[in-house]
Amino acid sequence: MSVVVILILASLAVALLFLAAFIWSVCSGQYEDTLTPSMRMLLDEPVAVKATTTLPETGRTAAPLPVSATTKRSSEITKKE
Repeated sequence: MSVVVILILASLAVALLFLAAFIWSVCSGQYEDTLTPSMRMLLDEPVAVKATTTLPETGRTAAPLPVSATTKRSSEITKKE
């Protein structure tokens, strides 16, 4: 009979530890945003649009092109001769 009392007290102690850990995680903000971290890996990098520029050969404006973070900017591109 004394073993049953010891097991009940041990299970209550473990349950209180889990309850304390849960309350600590809620208070520290662990459950505030559950959607964004799982969706972030499915989304592509944001694509910026390069402003239209005037073509030197014809004087017409060029269509805007998508620019990623790894693409060189227009000021960094050297002119072809």
